[in-house]
Amino acid sequence: MSLNAAEALLFARRSVRGFLPGPVPRGDVERMLRAARTAPSGANLQPGRFHALTGAPLAKLSAALVDAASAGRAQVSQYSYFPQPMPPALKARQRAAGHALYAALGIERRDLPGRRAQFARNYGFFDAPVGIVVTIDPAMGKGCFMDLGLALMALMIAAEGMGYASCGIGALANHADVAHAALGLGADEMVVCGLALGRADPDAPANTVRTERAPLEEFATLRGF
Repeated sequence: MSLNAAEALLFARRSVRGFLPGPVPRGDVERMLRAARTAPSGANLQPGRFHALTGAPLAKLSAALVDAASAGRAQVSQYSYFPQPMPPALKARQRAAGHALYAALGIERRDLPGRRAQFARNYGFFDAPVGIVVTIDPAMGKGCFMDLGLALMALMIAAEGMGYASCGIGALANHADVAHAALGLGADEMVVCGLALGRADPDAPANTVRTERAPLEEFATLRGF
């Protein structure tokens, strides 16, 4: 079965953790953000804001986040990303994804410093030329988080179609207060995640990783067909 253009972009998209240093023009970033806003949202509330940084502003934010993480300070995320506790089946899926990444990077299972150093790269936006901090009004309901996720996917697919790569960074919320202060955000903005954006480095070992997706019969039922 041949894929149409939309399907081709969806199947091509992946989380990239190695970027080329070349800049991303402002016009391209604006195109992606406009595409993000086309995502459907309940009652057309269009929840969420996107704070795109490059150059010195991005370097300053990244340094603050890396310093906070290196200091071993307590996490301050305002929401729970993962289920607590993590069910065994999902824990196995999480471990498999981590193992694939660390294996590609040559980081051994017991190399805890190496694993910590790789995880810390989240806070530097994986050295991407563009970093985006994604926020939402904390007064919004859970459905609005879903709508924000749709907008994020629309942005990622737009980037893919323009020859760029991206990686969502949920870890950014671990030090949400640092990002909040650095960007001068108000009480009506809660840091949800980050997004690294740029052109993929074809030689980066991390970019060889493709996580598996569950087969159709595991997550869907079809009736009356």
